[in-house]
Amino acid sequence: MAKIKTIGILTSGGDAPGMNAAIRAVTRAGIYNGFNIKAVYRGYDGLVTDDIKPFTTENVSGIIGQGGTILKTARSKAFATVEGRKTAYDNLVAEGIDALVVIGGNGSLTGAMKFAQEYDFCCIGLPGTIDNDLYGTDSTIGYDTTMNTIMECVDRIRDTAQSHERIFFVEVMGRDAGFLAQNSAIASGAEAAIIPEDSTDVDQLARFMERGIRKSKRSCIVIVSESPKCGAMYYADRVRKEFPDYDVRVSILGHLQRGGRPSARDRILASCTGVGAIEAIMQGQRNIMVGVRNNEVVYVPLSEAIRSDKPFDRKLIKVLDELSI
Repeated sequence: MAKIKTIGILTSGGDAPGMNAAIRAVTRAGIYNGFNIKAVYRGYDGLVTDDIKPFTTENVSGIIGQGGTILKTARSKAFATVEGRKTAYDNLVAEGIDALVVIGGNGSLTGAMKFAQEYDFCCIGLPGTIDNDLYGTDSTIGYDTTMNTIMECVDRIRDTAQSHERIFFVEVMGRDAGFLAQNSAIASGAEAAIIPEDSTDVDQLARFMERGIRKSKRSCIVIVSESPKCGAMYYADRVRKEFPDYDVRVSILGHLQRGGRPSARDRILASCTGVGAIEAIMQGQRNIMVGVRNNEVVYVPLSEAIRSDKPFDRKLIKVLDELSI
């Protein structure tokens, strides 16, 4: 196997606070250990269009506290095709890049795995997603910051909820994972969370209403995981129809959750996994995601990271139920 001399780095998919800290870590750890670093702009699209530039330690100076990603990110229709991936591979070879570090979520790491299999190319993934839905790591880069952002927003919404004695349904991101909704509900003192992991045959809204939401409170906040079919608007409309006496409002936090300066926890996670990516390459690791479990850096096969369901601690549902009376 040829010795790796040059490492490419890109960010893909939705941006997450802490991605810049990860870019910084990969760049500086790579240079420290004798590698050349090249930055790929605009995700996989940059591989196809050859939007690639050499990076030095100065390129990442002062970015550890910035939100978003200095490398930009984009969805790439071209990379999803066989022809696009062939062009991407040719550009990597022309640039002399021997390994690729991909910072992103489920879709981004799926792309890395497919590319690695097709071209026997060394791809290392870093878990950059606010959803915290990647298997094999306790937390993903951006999750902690986003949870804190949600908590701060809900704290402000509660002022209005209490003043007007209203029910607020607050919709947060997370798609098929309820980690953000459940934990931010606990952190903000919300009365309930409606999440995918709790979607059994039991109607979550009916169960919540039957508990007698106003026995001890005149206002309440329900955190809802986003869903095209049954998000916050769906539940608010149901309450208006089924419980017309209640004053209901909806707040969809949307992309507000993605922005902002990364928390200390996310900066540390990004830094540790970024250094871990370089160490993995030096060890000859291929096609793995670098995660952290019990404060230890771990290597998880990309196939496991993206295909396995991340365990959800159902005790958290009980915690919220008991504390929201």
